[in-house]
Amino acid sequence: MVLEELRDYRLSSAGKADSTFGQSGVVRLQFPGCLSSLANDVVSCADGKVLVALKVSFAGGYRFGLARLHDDGAPDVSFGDGGFVSGRFEAAAEAMASSVRVLDDGRILLFGLHYLDDEHTLPAVARFDADGHLDPSFGDQGVKVLRLPGGLAEGPRDGWLPPGLPGVEACAGAVQEDGKILLIANHTYTFADYVGLLIRLEPDGTLDPDFNGHGFVVVRHLLLNSWLSCLRIQVDGKILVGGSVGFPQLGLVVRYEADGRLDLGFGDQGLLSFGFAGVSSLVTKLAAGSDGRVLCVGNRFNPMRGALQGFNPDGTADHCFNEGDATQLELDTPGNLWASLTVQPDGAILVAGSTVMGFGSDFVLARYLADGQLDRGFAGGRGWVRTSLGRSLDTLTALALQGDGRILVAGHSLFGSFKAVVLRYQG
Repeated sequence: MVLEELRDYRLSSAGKADSTFGQSGVVRLQFPGCLSSLANDVVSCADGKVLVALKVSFAGGYRFGLARLHDDGAPDVSFGDGGFVSGRFEAAAEAMASSVRVLDDGRILLFGLHYLDDEHTLPAVARFDADGHLDPSFGDQGVKVLRLPGGLAEGPRDGWLPPGLPGVEACAGAVQEDGKILLIANHTYTFADYVGLLIRLEPDGTLDPDFNGHGFVVVRHLLLNSWLSCLRIQVDGKILVGGSVGFPQLGLVVRYEADGRLDLGFGDQGLLSFGFAGVSSLVTKLAAGSDGRVLCVGNRFNPMRGALQGFNPDGTADHCFNEGDATQLELDTPGNLWASLTVQPDGAILVAGSTVMGFGSDFVLARYLADGQLDRGFAGGRGWVRTSLGRSLDTLTALALQGDGRILVAGHSLFGSFKAVVLRYQG
């Protein structure tokens, strides 16, 4: 009887705000002296602490940011300056952080963009020790700005964007089992001519010449413009990258062998392009199961809707997932966007994003079963939960699962200026 009651409690509480975290499940990050902050990634550390990567604005311009929280959401004052780290990849230049990874030894890799000027960026990586200090054994005293041969990897910088919509800045990273570092970026020749880049570094930050003979791969499908936004390493070591191709855009997923060669057994000679429900689309995040199946979330346009789709290990549509079609969450809003996904140990799929409705947008978190149907054991039987932080523009950017099953999301909310926020839900 006790076990049955415990099961019923877990089902009824899943998707509710976790009152043991911050204030009613919400933490607003307050970097000392900052004017605004945008959270771009969140990860759960092995000891239960929470690490957040940010773009932080100060009077002197943008800097990358890292924040570390205790399991209850309080700043970890043993990390950096009272729980916060901010900086530049090169002196007198602006910067931002896009993603973060924690290494097995506790050191921290931060991926982001170095702003060359008002219009151009370069991908960059920094490594910190567990206390938030730059690791001088990596790159140039802890920092590596990627300047590839031929001027490659110069991407565009975001200008003004409509509220809540993602921009063109992109850099994400991952770490292989041997410690080598993968990251994606984009190079723009002109406004209408661009390619994606998959780059591999040695653990010390130098380019790895064993990867495709150059240290990087140019990702271009059918000589069309190709754009990368996400990266995932499969259990077998193969590398997935995702984004978009062509104009109007189609979703793009490409798979490589661990050494940078295209996996010719995936899709069309290693590449897969598609539209969610057959329309213009963009892939924002990827996940790979232990059985080799591939999941991707992204956004379709006209109308703007978030979509989730599953593929077999060879890149064909997985007909055991929503009968081979993309699944979309219908809300009573003009639109919604999916920003991230993760797969639980039991195979359930968490996806997260935001509504799109002017200056009243909210966070959205949904859970699907392995077959692509909404999990009615989540959020009181509805399968999804919508969270408003007030009469503000709330934009969700990242999602992570803690070891105990609780769910972290991060993003930012407009309270006069943008402020980074982290929320935690019951799992």
